[in-house]
Amino acid sequence: MDVMPLLLLVAGSAAVAAAARRTPAPAPLLLVAVGLAVSYLPGVPSYTLDPEVVLPLLLPPLLYTSASDSSYLDLRAQLRPVALLSVGYVLFATVVVGWAAYLLIPGLPLPAALVLGAVVAPPDAVAATAVARRVGLPSRITTILQGESLLNDATAITAYKVALGAAVGAGATWAGGISEFLLAAVGGVGIGLVLMAPLHWLRTHLTEPLLQNTLSLLIPFVAYGVAEQAHASGVLAVVVVALYLGHRAWEVDFATRLQEEAVWKMVAFILESAVFALIGLQLPVVLKRLGEYEGSTAAWYAVAVFLVVVATRFVWVYPAAFVPRLLSSRIREREENPTWRGAMVTAWAGMRGVVSLAIAFAIPATMSAGPRNLILFLTFTTVIGTLVVQGVTLPPLIRLLRFPSRDRQAETLAEANAQAQASRAAESRLDDLLSDERNALPPPLADRLRQVLERRRNAVWERLGQTNPVTGESVDDTYRRLSREMISAEREVFVRLRDLRYIDDEMLRALLRRLDLEEAAAYRETA
Repeated sequence: MDVMPLLLLVAGSAAVAAAARRTPAPAPLLLVAVGLAVSYLPGVPSYTLDPEVVLPLLLPPLLYTSASDSSYLDLRAQLRPVALLSVGYVLFATVVVGWAAYLLIPGLPLPAALVLGAVVAPPDAVAATAVARRVGLPSRITTILQGESLLNDATAITAYKVALGAAVGAGATWAGGISEFLLAAVGGVGIGLVLMAPLHWLRTHLTEPLLQNTLSLLIPFVAYGVAEQAHASGVLAVVVVALYLGHRAWEVDFATRLQEEAVWKMVAFILESAVFALIGLQLPVVLKRLGEYEGSTAAWYAVAVFLVVVATRFVWVYPAAFVPRLLSSRIREREENPTWRGAMVTAWAGMRGVVSLAIAFAIPATMSAGPRNLILFLTFTTVIGTLVVQGVTLPPLIRLLRFPSRDRQAETLAEANAQAQASRAAESRLDDLLSDERNALPPPLADRLRQVLERRRNAVWERLGQTNPVTGESVDDTYRRLSREMISAEREVFVRLRDLRYIDDEMLRALLRRLDLEEAAAYRETA
């Protein structure tokens, strides 16, 4: 096996993603653009997107990290709009896009057209999360988009299987499709519910952070694999497990949380970067397979399907946002009133991604070559079109709509009040502990514990204070800078003592790790 193409993909995509952080361009868009540009350079390896790799190996960790970073409570509060998008919209888009393609493209059978509709129906979890992080969408809209993109793949894959069965003459029926969807949905959720408690128990009872983080990396693959073996939805199993573990992450040892956060940030960065670069690199493969459809005719079909996909989302989102409130007083009482601006952003943020391409590449050879190649081409152009057109215009659209900005002062006050309550509880607990003779401490050490509490309590309030008139720094910035300078001075002494052979490298690493933890604590205390 030649590993050089894989190394080039990972290194190149990581470099482009890092460069994107210094430009106004969203990283997904820049990665796709560079992938398109590089795909025809001489000497560039041919990258074929293998669904046997993407679905079981790339999708589970991407879903896991996105779901574990989501809020279970927020998703539960927005469950109705999320369900309308992740189930209702995907089925609606499958039928509408499929029917439109059947009418627009001569000779395309209706079952094959519905396969195309199912393939391009789900907005992508990676694309939605990446854009939401970059443009700073309002929290409610971000929750809805993330929840939709986490759950809609299960609906799309099931609809695809039913349509594909009809397209290849496997005798699929509506009743069979509904039963398959119920099996996938109920089975996936059920397996997730069965696995989440034992996996959480393991996470909290393993004593070695290294073993705990190894388990963390295996969890998404375990959940996905077990569900798929049972012919249920691996996507839903991963999402259920990740939401539960993320909600209970506070019960895990602090060292594990620190390591786990760093590990998963790295994994998500590498996988997201490689996935978007892979999308762009598919251009030669897609064009080579286009066959009888080419030139202006294929371009017209691509534009028409793209426009139908975009329009279909608007047709669904606006009624889904406002009609249920008109029909149900309970919804009006329990849910926040949606706005036309929120519906506009939700409708426009439907970027497609690698899951659609992976499903399209998975279409078996038993389907006629002409429709199969055309579906792959139209899927590719739709993914590129939504990423480019919507990815470029979404940030200016949000600025144009002028969403109310977050009240930073109110958030800081809420944080300060929460910290004050926690500090009072900790101080009371400390007094109780020190009253027991088994916990006797010299007064200086007891005072040091109280000073830590005092510093933590005051840190948030100081964020509301004035900046230094000389340096322009806030109190937090000055505190962090001075802490770093002090720790840096200690670190230099330790290294010099190691060089003089007064201490060995093992002791140096232990001392440096202690300083690293203190520096991290000082940063988090004021972050």
